[in-house]
Amino acid sequence: MEEADATKGKVAGAAVSHDRLYQELARKLFADLASGKFKIGDRLPAERDLAEMHNVSRPTVREAIIALEVQGYVDVRVGSGAYVKKLPGAADAPEFNVTAFELTEARLLIEGEAAALAATNLTDDELDQLDALVAQMADERQGDSAQFAADNAFHLLIARGTRNAAMAHAVEELWRMRASSPESALLHDKARDAKVTPVVDEHSAIVTALRSRDVAQARAAMRAHLAAVLDHLLFATEEQAVEEARQAIASKRARFSRTGLL
Repeated sequence: MEEADATKGKVAGAAVSHDRLYQELARKLFADLASGKFKIGDRLPAERDLAEMHNVSRPTVREAIIALEVQGYVDVRVGSGAYVKKLPGAADAPEFNVTAFELTEARLLIEGEAAALAATNLTDDELDQLDALVAQMADERQGDSAQFAADNAFHLLIARGTRNAAMAHAVEELWRMRASSPESALLHDKARDAKVTPVVDEHSAIVTALRSRDVAQARAAMRAHLAAVLDHLLFATEEQAVEEARQAIASKRARFSRTGLL
């Protein structure tokens, strides 16, 4: 996610930080809070402004804000911005867990290879089960939690279909972290609030590739799906903001229409 940022602002002979860029930015924002630059209730600069000020991408800013949000230092209000919720104490320090972006990058690498291995090992019965899970994801009447459960079962079934216990365990652990890491869980919650649900066509393409027993095609279909997940996560909060703005405009239009002003 941050390769494009990594070459910006480097100085010859400067010490190399082992933090990811979002962690470096989160530490800078944390220091601003600790120094008294902002008071409780103050709005932080907009995402676009922070990106320009620190010479990083907007996804990097988003990850940094989420890191502070899960620790309770800021409150992110959709369509409005991030507001200071509490200030750090003298003994406080920023903490970091696995982010949704890191996790999905790892899934792209590992689950892509799992799909490739499963292509030659899945039984016809297991392929039928995958089709049934795709149908469950497509059924909007089941609700978000049921669709998520079907999505989870879909990916774990493919992992078990590798007939490799280590691979199955690795994929299970990635899905466990998806729910247990505060940063990851928060962004996935934001995605669900923005009505980002499992994309049925992408999962159908994976099953089609697996049925063909084509290793390269199965790998490519899984990697394409998880690359799309990364895109969905990047824009989840923006989509939510756009939707709320649309609703606000519709409400105003309805009000003006009732008063005869429109």
